Amino acid sequence: MPGYLELAISTTLYGLGIVAQTIAAQRADTRPGAGLGLLARLAKDRLYLLGFAGQVGGFGFAFLARASLPLYLVQAGSSCAVGLATAFGLLVLKWRVRPLEIAVLVTMAAGLVLLAAASESSVAHDIPTVPGLVLLGLPLLAVVLASRAVGGRNAVLVSVLAGTAFAVVAIISRSVADEAVFDMLLHPLTWLMIVAAFVGQSCLAVALQRGTATSSVASMDATTVVLTSVVGVALLGDRITPGWEWAVGAGMALVVAGVLALGFPVRAKAKTAEVAG
Repeated sequence: MPGYLELAISTTLYGLGIVAQTIAAQRADTRPGAGLGLLARLAKDRLYLLGFAGQVGGFGFAFLARASLPLYLVQAGSSCAVGLATAFGLLVLKWRVRPLEIAVLVTMAAGLVLLAAASESSVAHDIPTVPGLVLLGLPLLAVVLASRAVGGRNAVLVSVLAGTAFAVVAIISRSVADEAVFDMLLHPLTWLMIVAAFVGQSCLAVALQRGTATSSVASMDATTVVLTSVVGVALLGDRITPGWEWAVGAGMALVVAGVLALGFPVRAKAKTAEVAG
């Protein structure tokens, strides 16, 4: 049960962090360049730092949850943070939200319930250090090179790159979360995880400024959920309650479809019907 509580706190902090970071990123001055320059400017914004603190807190509780819960559940729960951000924006900041988006949030919640019902607690398999550094480091290097090549010209693609980087974070943290603190700090994969988190945060900052909150976060979350769920079940030993495999498939489909539907409304209505900061 503590794992489920940690996941709930993580999702809440992620949602509040998304709201704060979005408002700060969209009011920042737009200049050409990679995400590092934008991050440097946003580092002076207290609201962005507050949002970043929410993201850090969300990551911390998700990290704890990954010690016992499968990746398909933890990442799906984290992806529902965009729904909490939407609800907060609607109720507190008066964001404009379509009735269809409310239905999508209910759909995502239903998918999360299915995943929670089908999940079984387990400790993940350890990732061998050298193969892990290679197999997880190469995709991260590709993300860095691709983000520099794309710049801020395609917010959706940058969001996918952010999702890939955060998938590396989630996969590594699922493997090392059960380690003793001292052993974890000395583990080379832990430092690769930190680098991946920084790369993902940099890409997300660019995506939030160049695109909309929901489309950026939805693209990122869908990418992370799919990649981590496949790796978790296939390689890390994530368990599914026998006979409930259908619930994982259906739950994943509902959550991924939900974040995509919430993030990609019709282009012609993007400025008036989307959640806007």
